[in-house]
Amino acid sequence: MKVAGGARRHRPRRVLVLGGARSGKSAYAESRLRTAPAVLYVAPGAIPGPDDAEWAARVALHQARRPAAWTTAETTDLEAILAADGPPVLIDCLSTWLAAVMDDCGIWTDRPGADAALTGRVSGLAAAWSASRRAVVAVSSEVGLGIVPATVSGRRFRDELGRLNAAVAAGAHEVWFVTAGIARAVKP
Repeated sequence: MKVAGGARRHRPRRVLVLGGARSGKSAYAESRLRTAPAVLYVAPGAIPGPDDAEWAARVALHQARRPAAWTTAETTDLEAILAADGPPVLIDCLSTWLAAVMDDCGIWTDRPGADAALTGRVSGLAAAWSASRRAVVAVSSEVGLGIVPATVSGRRFRDELGRLNAAVAAGAHEVWFVTAGIARAVKP
């Protein structure tokens, strides 16, 4: 798109970064925004409790890698963040968002209307992602390469995450897959 004076104005990009556990997907996603003067880092997962030293150490590792100009929001309200104007956003990770949302909707307690509530939240996120005017990089765990989970809840989570990843990928400008720290373009 050209603007006055012949300069090109680029629309913000929506980038999805997929990978397995410990693949380097978060570090790659962070590198995509390293030169931005400010970034909103959204952590939509569980906040570590005082009795979970291992999870707290993982969070501290991620925090230590971030530039000082980045701010952090711990929220599952990704729709509001994507709808707002502001600096680029890094969401790490959609799989932790989904786990929290499945809990909130009552999927594991068979709450009446839980499936419809989950469908609504996932659809809302996909729509907000596709409509966002911000530059956004989102991280998610790829679930199609692993073993079939042994539990019903594990299979349900895997299936829901696969659907979420597909919906976000459909609205992404770029999709990357990270294996052993090496990023490969899936959707350039």
